[in-house]
Amino acid sequence: MQQITLSQTLPHVFRDLTDLRSEVWLSQQTFRRGEYYLIEATSGAGKSSLCSYIYGWRGDYSGTISFDDRDIRGLDAEAWGEIRRSSLSFLFQDMRLFEELTAWENVKLKNDLTKHKEEKELRHYFDLLGIADKLDTPARILSLGQQQRVAAIRSLCQPFDFLLLDEPISHLDEANATCLASLFGEEAKRQEAGIITTSVGKHLPLSYTSIIHL
Repeated sequence: MQQITLSQTLPHVFRDLTDLRSEVWLSQQTFRRGEYYLIEATSGAGKSSLCSYIYGWRGDYSGTISFDDRDIRGLDAEAWGEIRRSSLSFLFQDMRLFEELTAWENVKLKNDLTKHKEEKELRHYFDLLGIADKLDTPARILSLGQQQRVAAIRSLCQPFDFLLLDEPISHLDEANATCLASLFGEEAKRQEAGIITTSVGKHLPLSYTSIIHL
């Protein structure tokens, strides 16, 4: 996948608004592979909705979203499965870890499916992000910041053309945010991938191609 294009896209919940000001909604916006985008938003502006639309989890919008000029509304379950395996990786705002599994099991479960990373590299990520001592801790008793770091590592356990990050550092301090930005940037560069990240305040410290106001 080389680009994602939104054309006159608008969440149904916003269709009666008369004072909408956005560089995304009811506009033409293209995200290109290899480039980094920061989507700045206020609470309630639809950033998580946008991520869910691009990932194909929700369709409550008008207008079109296209992958390389193909309207995503025409994709079937098999096509979406392939896209989510090889073209789109998504770090959810609410992490969506399996609470009964340990931090390591949450990451390994995905990597066992993709065979994308060596275990020693994943363990190195845990060490860099200061959670090497949490490998065997059930996700349900990790702090939100620890959960966010585990979910971030999991998002790197697959090939992707675009890395979709919904408020990826909302629970992290500056040091961990900087470390995570480095990991995301290195992996995106290796895969020649694009990054689309949302923020309502704390920005993932990357060199962005474009900053877009939702």
